[in-house]
Amino acid sequence: MTDITETIQQPIEDASKSKINAFVALFVAITATFMAICNVKDGNIVQAMDQAQAHSIDSWSYYQAKSTKQATVESVLELAKLQKTPGSEELIKKYEAQIKRYDEEKAQIKKEAEGFQKQYDDLNLFDDQFDMTEALLTISIAMFGIASLTQRKWLLYFASGMSLLGIIFGLTAFFKISLHSDFISSILS
Repeated sequence: MTDITETIQQPIEDASKSKINAFVALFVAITATFMAICNVKDGNIVQAMDQAQAHSIDSWSYYQAKSTKQATVESVLELAKLQKTPGSEELIKKYEAQIKRYDEEKAQIKKEAEGFQKQYDDLNLFDDQFDMTEALLTISIAMFGIASLTQRKWLLYFASGMSLLGIIFGLTAFFKISLHSDFISSILS
């Protein structure tokens, strides 16, 4: 047990003398703070995506209900045309007007549903950017830890680069600038 203690204690003593640890502490604090802010914003985006998706589903359900009503009226119209009883001309005009109204209402509902779907897709792009931000910042924090333990400058530089890339993705998502890597998204999804 003393061999393990000695093995661990020597790097800890050496690490306290190194400037790398001061940089690691600063970079981890900045990275973790930015990641926390991004997580809050990403949570808000996910809530907005959920709302857009719910509205889209509701709109498509309403569209389907209108289509069902329209199909019923079209069937009744066909029967009215076949029967040609006194007063059926008025019924035929009434049913044709209803069918026209359903067509107009369905067009409006379809437009709304597609708008909600577009809103969802637009938000999803920035949700993906925040997901990439979180992944890159998490990797950078882990690499900062390894850089601190090993005292390797190249690991500090690598972790800093990953952190910077994550911050860039996060800032572009905050400012709604589309910086989307399909390659990274395909790996993460």
